[in-house]
Amino acid sequence: MTHMRIQLLGGFQVSVDGTPVDAAAWRRKKPAAVLKFLSVAPGHRLHREQLQDSLWPELAPDAAGANLRKAVFLARRALAGVGGEHVLSSDIDSVWLPRDGVDIDVNQFRDAVSRARRTADVEEYQRAVGLYAGELLPEDRYEDWTEALRDELRLEYVAALEELCGLLGSRGELATAIDVARMAVVAEPLREANSVALIRLLALAGRRGEALRAFEYLRTVLDTELGTAPGPAAQRLFEEIRSGQVLDAELAAGEWERVGDLRMLAGDAMGAASAFESARAAVNEPAVVRLERKIADAWLMGHRPDLARRHLEDAERHLDGGPEQARLLRSRANHAWETGDIPAAKAYAEQAREVAFAVGSPEDVAAANEAMAIVWHFTGAWREGFAAELEVLAGDAANADVLSRVLDIHHCIGQYHLYGDGLSDSVEDYARRIIARAEQVGAARAAAFAWCLLGESLLLQSRWDEAAACLEASCDLHAGFGSKSGGLPWQRRAELAVCVGAFDDASAALRRATAIATVSPMACHLWGRIYATRAFMALEQGDPAGAVSAVRAAAAAAARYGDCQSCSALLNPVAAEAFASMGDAANAAVYAAAAAQVGRLFASSAWSAMAESGAGAAAFAAGDGARASARFEAAAALYHRAGQPFWAERAMRASGGNGQGTPRSYVRRRQLPSRQE
Repeated sequence: MTHMRIQLLGGFQVSVDGTPVDAAAWRRKKPAAVLKFLSVAPGHRLHREQLQDSLWPELAPDAAGANLRKAVFLARRALAGVGGEHVLSSDIDSVWLPRDGVDIDVNQFRDAVSRARRTADVEEYQRAVGLYAGELLPEDRYEDWTEALRDELRLEYVAALEELCGLLGSRGELATAIDVARMAVVAEPLREANSVALIRLLALAGRRGEALRAFEYLRTVLDTELGTAPGPAAQRLFEEIRSGQVLDAELAAGEWERVGDLRMLAGDAMGAASAFESARAAVNEPAVVRLERKIADAWLMGHRPDLARRHLEDAERHLDGGPEQARLLRSRANHAWETGDIPAAKAYAEQAREVAFAVGSPEDVAAANEAMAIVWHFTGAWREGFAAELEVLAGDAANADVLSRVLDIHHCIGQYHLYGDGLSDSVEDYARRIIARAEQVGAARAAAFAWCLLGESLLLQSRWDEAAACLEASCDLHAGFGSKSGGLPWQRRAELAVCVGAFDDASAALRRATAIATVSPMACHLWGRIYATRAFMALEQGDPAGAVSAVRAAAAAAARYGDCQSCSALLNPVAAEAFASMGDAANAAVYAAAAAQVGRLFASSAWSAMAESGAGAAAFAAGDGARASARFEAAAALYHRAGQPFWAERAMRASGGNGQGTPRSYVRRRQLPSRQE
């Protein structure tokens, strides 16, 4: 098989079987432009009219068509010089590159970034950023069609550098982290956060002179380009470093703790534990208790209670009461349920809540109540526990914000009930009872939660009008709680709109959900849902490339904000379908495997249906139509058992309806070429 590689980053180059096409062969711009357009097109295929309108917009169709035929001929002649004359194909309607045997550096870069984000592996990140050879097609910098994609890829590169820098910093690899931070500053000099990160890292490494020079560079760039000065955070850091008021140990401890907190948000347990250990080594009392507890929390997040135990014991030895006692009791509850001792977890959570109400902050009260919610979940008493919590908090207006924060975990547990066998059938009645009681006692936030839960239940049952009314009621209530509230009902409204084909309504609802997610404490629960809905909408509109773009954005959001496997479960089968529609078997298989993993974690008909759907998409991408149809049929049966008729019907359409042949939902997205031009 002939193998072609097309390079777009850093400049246009083409090679066939390792032999580069002479640059002189592309001295005419239009033949090269045909390959460039196809390289970034969905499926590397375009209708003739699209190419004609893009390359010769001023010409009549006949003249543009003649020019396109000539450009295709010249492109083939250039490729023929290295044995690749058959790589570029066309027929009366379309021009395309083969799905197999063509490597395009833009795709390789994007896939590498996605892989790095899934693994949170430093070497994978280093490989990914190394694939970015420069900006997209610099020779076409002033071509309108390249501008948006060029900016998108550059921002993806900068984001990957930022994530890599954070990983390196959390592991104490300061010298390498500094090099990466410099690369980020060079790539995006006006992004102040990158300069601040570089300055902090240099100060941590004891390179204060370089840190001060980095600040001066930032000040000069901002003044020259924008006519502004660095923000308060950069100014304060500069003054602290310049005056020497911050001791190295204090700066190091604070920075390591900050890095650890960020790694916790990103779900990097090992990185967080390492950063907190570095902070612990640089401080004395009274920060010891807090840092030992945070180290334990990091290991517990990584499901390593064996490594957490010693740090919990060390924290207890240094404990001197106060709010930290409530936090340590909550960590103890976490450790107990990780080791399967649910009675002890319940006792610790109850003590944590008691101490938090007495001496803790609202955040401490919220954390203790979250621990209680998890205990209720493990004991099968979540619904009763939430109802009891409503009675406790409803009469105390001062605790309204506490209830708001606690609802994050309740939304997650709610998903378990919405998708769980033996649980989903009764969610509707439970939500209605909570609404009635919340309205009786004036607990508006609990009512907003329950209206959303009811709307979700009705949505999954395809009771569209009823679901829309409930979700709208939830959004209306959330509107009174500020800009950080209501992301979930707005996302579900978008999902409903996609299901009924109201794509304009879906886009508007997604914009609202996205605005809320940028400031919401529920960010790790929202982004996966939002991007799954965007990908779902793109697929329903016949735009698999748009779906893939949404999936990649989801990976970027997860790297920044963390991810909730149950909340973002729909993303996996939708992503597998998106990549399968693009002929990308490798990535389709990756997301199918992720769907299978979630199905194993949360065993039920609905979760298993998502896993089967992902497997069907992966089988189709691998060219096994019969197996794909069988897996989609299995998904349809499982969705039907779960009481989700929309998804059951959609999976049955994908199966072809008879267990044989090509899944129907993919036919319009994968048209086979006919005769050669």
